Amino acid sequence: MITPADEALLRRAIGIAARAVTLGDAPYGSLLANPDGIVLAAAHNTVRRDDDITAHPELKLARWAARELDPDMAARTTLYTSCQPCGMCEGGILRSGIGRVVYALSTEQLVALNPQSGAWPAVPYDGPALHDEARDPVAAYYLPAR
Repeated sequence: MITPADEALLRRAIGIAARAVTLGDAPYGSLLANPDGIVLAAAHNTVRRDDDITAHPELKLARWAARELDPDMAARTTLYTSCQPCGMCEGGILRSGIGRVVYALSTEQLVALNPQSGAWPAVPYDGPALHDEARDPVAAYYLPAR
């Protein structure tokens, strides 16, 4: 359930996205807030500026949360973002321990405005393969000899 406080913080994330455009960057902005609504960190998309396909604001904030917050605090934060996180960012958010995400535009709404943002080709996956060989280093790390 999105509250008026959520809407206010989401508007701030949208403002970050609007500011990104004035800087020549892509129109995506995010912020991370604690349970009291205090902004802990904010970021905008710098993919082109940094020549880095991972420079999405959601992923930047997920990295920040994983580095700077203990797991209990991370779990109590909310990420406010101007657009629904992509699959790459979803993975980072999940691994960071961030507790909640509130977004403005859905992926479908974004694609309607910018069809190119939904034009990623499917990548074929083959596997699993070489189980016994792949298992050894993983087992050595997670199941040390006793």
